[in-house]
Amino acid sequence: MERRVVITAEALITPVGNTKGQVIDNLVNGVSGVKKLRKDPQLDKVLKSKVFGTVDFPINYNFKRKYAKTLGPVGYYACQVAKEVLEKSGLDEDFISSGRMGVAFGSTQGSPNVQREIFKAFFSDSFELKNLKSAGYIQQMTHTTAVNIARMFSITGRIISSCTACTTSAQSIGYGYEAIKYGLQDAMICGGADEYDTLTVAVFDKLLATSTAYNETPEKTPRPFDANRDGLVVGEGAGALLLEDYEFAKKRGAAILAEVAGFFCGCNGGDLIHPDVERLGQTLRMGLENAMLNPEQVDFISAHATATPIGDTVEAESIYSVYKDRPCVTGFKGFTGHTMGTCGVIEAIFTLYMMQNKIIIPTLNLKDVDEGCKMINHTLRLKEKQINIATVQNFAFGGVNTSLFIKMFN
Repeated sequence: MERRVVITAEALITPVGNTKGQVIDNLVNGVSGVKKLRKDPQLDKVLKSKVFGTVDFPINYNFKRKYAKTLGPVGYYACQVAKEVLEKSGLDEDFISSGRMGVAFGSTQGSPNVQREIFKAFFSDSFELKNLKSAGYIQQMTHTTAVNIARMFSITGRIISSCTACTTSAQSIGYGYEAIKYGLQDAMICGGADEYDTLTVAVFDKLLATSTAYNETPEKTPRPFDANRDGLVVGEGAGALLLEDYEFAKKRGAAILAEVAGFFCGCNGGDLIHPDVERLGQTLRMGLENAMLNPEQVDFISAHATATPIGDTVEAESIYSVYKDRPCVTGFKGFTGHTMGTCGVIEAIFTLYMMQNKIIIPTLNLKDVDEGCKMINHTLRLKEKQINIATVQNFAFGGVNTSLFIKMFN
């Protein structure tokens, strides 16, 4: 028997705030979290893009040394949002360690900053084994976020560690949802994290995919769906959702924030970089089928919208092929930049906040809608409107596509 899956707690670290109040205030007032890059002696001279979605809010970490020593920057982010979610949840320690609770959490590539230090030591002319940190591998391995969360909080259920670039945390939520829906777990901490890293900027620079025209005015980029968009802006952050079986949550008196209605993950099965209208549309339609919804029932779409010339156009065409121009569409990356593996969970939490506050936030920096993107219903100004059903869609290098559906609980 399939079970209902509900959201009972959330936490996030983003370029526009680390608390619900901060985030809502900055979203409503159109405050960008994109800043100029910090100085990097190795890359300053070669990077074309000089902007980054930067977390500059203070974070009060309070981890015991025995846990902190295996954390790289991405691990700190992940464990912080997991800690906040557990504090909000009211779950007791016996349940957390019962095997009925698991973790679905990932990042794009572990900790690239730790990887950089390992490579520096390894390729040094005076390399000695003692120059490598004993915990270095654990800090940078691709599943570092999930296993450090499990260790720190004594979670003994299943571990799922997605590592699919921009769909990482969306997959984490989706796979956590499926684990509960089919009775494999009663609760899951789901999400993702990625740290400040200029090497990621360099990778997208090399692909000619980054924004370079607004280096002196970082708050004006990225520009999702805009005629003057010129590429993505890399960002950092973390987010976590606590998902639970509805009957379990009801029995323990948990506050229910929303319901996860459905999820689908598909693949283009072709080009590893460029999106595909037909396959994106297939993911959206199969997500609707999984959620047992008609397109007409969806009120709001959180678009992936990275502000790349091809990507935004293909996404707009895919949205129109399934939803026509009825649902309101917002691209949140104008606020945060592209937070890589954590964008799905951050955008899901932004959507949850809008549902709770009966508002729809406009796409930041969208001033002149591109001709190739005009067919859908862009949110150009703040709206007071109840969102009953929303979808969060994300697409990643490798051709991985996700479609997640969230609805008001009733």
